[in-house]
Order: sequence, then structure tokens, then C-alpha cells
Amino acid sequence: MKVVSDLLVKSPVLYITDYITKARQLLREEGFRELYVTDEKGTLVGYIDITDVLRVTDTKSNVTIDGFLKDAPSVYSDAILEDAAVAIRDAGTDSSAVVGAKGEFIGSILLSELFPVLVNRHELHGLVGDVMTRRVVTCAPDDSIQKVYSLITESGYSAFPVEKDNAVVGIVSRKDFLNTGRVRSSISNSANTSVEIVMTTPAIVAFKGDSLDDAAKAIVRHDISHLPVIENDGQIIGIINRQDLLNNLRI
Repeated sequence: MKVVSDLLVKSPVLYITDYITKARQLLREEGFRELYVTDEKGTLVGYIDITDVLRVTDTKSNVTIDGFLKDAPSVYSDAILEDAAVAIRDAGTDSSAVVGAKGEFIGSILLSELFPVLVNRHELHGLVGDVMTRRVVTCAPDDSIQKVYSLITESGYSAFPVEKDNAVVGIVSRKDFLNTGRVRSSISNSANTSVEIVMTTPAIVAFKGDSLDDAAKAIVRHDISHLPVIENDGQIIGIINRQDLLNNLRI
């Protein structure tokens, strides 16, 4: 049976004295949603996530990351995968740090890599409508990047469905804002660039009567983290993500 070391990812490391701009650059280039922070001896001291990084838009900021640190979930490299799943679930993160016997940071394990294994091993019972988030914040294709950026940084939500004429036409996430240089320049220059240029389209959707098992398989198949939930007429009524499904896995 696979253990944590089998899915270990050698992720970049930040130090307490590093600048937030370095964190932003690493998150953008490496594709992680969290980065782990160590002291000078390599001991894990916390993590920083994308939402925190997005709050600082100055490309030459001298703000250090120590003020943004959060307590990091962690597991040992020889732990079973279910232990990592519980750590991620309890922390509400997209990954967990992996540490050695003395607390030294070794790497991380990602929910995106762990999720397919868990779905294959454990049962999911229930319907999408039972666990989806019903209060969905959406945006429109012609909304300004600044407006949606503010929604992401202020709300803590990681993605927003993009809606036009009562139909979901795409989805925009925190990662989209880090990966596009035009986004950063638009925010800095207060430009009225629309979110349409960065949204992912088409959006993969679910229905409230779909089983959680089918929703989980769709997320695995398309390698996505969110599914907008729609009625038969296309109107959005909710959203479900990996964390919602993780919370309902019997582990």
C-alpha cells in the first residue's frame, strides 16, 4: 500500500526573512497553492498561501513573509495516505508538508495527487445537492480584473464561476491571477481589463442530483478543483470542490 513518500513532491522552500515578492514568483512559476516556510536549520515553521500573496501587488515590495505565516499541516514520510488526507482536510488546505523525524521539511503532498487515490480506495455516498455550497459568488465576463481580484482577496474563495445570461461560461481562480502578467499590470495600473481574458472555458459542471462519486470522478478526470452546480436550464445554484468531497470520504 502506498504511503506519503510515494507521492512526495519536492516543493520550493521559503525562509522567514524572504520577501513576499519571492513567494509570489515561486507560486506563479511552480504552480503550488501553498508554500512552506522553514527556519535557517530547515525546520518547518509554517506556510503561506496564494490568497495572502495576492494581497500584495507591488512588484518591488519589501514586505517579508513572516507576517503572513499560518500553522502548517504536516505528516511523516512513512505515514499512510489517509493520515495526509486528514491533515489536509482539517487544515482546509490543498497540500500538507512532509517532515522528517526531527521536524525538518522534506517536501509536500498535494491534494490533487492524493485525491484520485482516495476516491479509488474509499466510498462516497450522497448527492451533490446535499454538500454543495449554495451561496455562490459569481462574476461576469466583462467584469474588471480589479473587481474580481478584490473578491478573491477579500472573500478567501479560491475560484468564481463566470456567468452570462444565466449560464456558466467559464471559471476564474486564484491561480489565473498569478499566472497572467497582464493581470498584475492591470491591477497595478487600475486598468479596466475584463476577466474574460483569463477565465478558463468551458466550465465543467455538475447537477444537484449527481452522485458525489460521479462528481469526484469528474474532478479527477478533468484535473480540476471546482464544479459549478447548475439546474437543467443552466442556472447556477451551487458549487462543489475537492475539499467538500474530501470531507465526505469515509477515511
